[in-house]
Amino acid sequence: MNTYIGSRAGQRRGFALVELLIVVIMLGVPAAIVIPQFSTSNEDARRQAFVSQMRSYVTAAEYYRFKTGQYLADSGSGECPAGWEGYIDVDRWTAGTPIGGVWDVEQDSYGIRSGFGVHFWGNNGTQDDAYMQKIDAVFDNGDLCTGQFRKIAGDRFYYVLADN
Repeated sequence: MNTYIGSRAGQRRGFALVELLIVVIMLGVPAAIVIPQFSTSNEDARRQAFVSQMRSYVTAAEYYRFKTGQYLADSGSGECPAGWEGYIDVDRWTAGTPIGGVWDVEQDSYGIRSGFGVHFWGNNGTQDDAYMQKIDAVFDNGDLCTGQFRKIAGDRFYYVLADN
């Protein structure tokens, strides 16, 4: 019977601290490079989801106008305008936008006759002009002062259905 009591060969059962540190570093460096790319992709996906929902709402608003002869009624931020329930998914509308803020409809205010968009207020998150300009570049003309999609107030970015 051979027993190696006290010998190093019989006692080695794990990794040394240095070996563990090397493995952590080898995994950490690529992770540090890849994680910001996922963050950017996630933000791009939120922007694209916002544009997609906005396009759907534009179509629904135009159809509503065609069927009723009226523009959407003014509503409180985050609330579905009266009469629009049959044209959109109300739960999606009231849940807020993919980029933060809430959906809102304005009528005869902020210099427009009718429009809807995102209202950033309270704890629902906010986006700056540079962020919203990227959305405008995909959705409209890239200028938040002109076109259909524009900034109508400090915290409101709307698709304008009709000007005053």
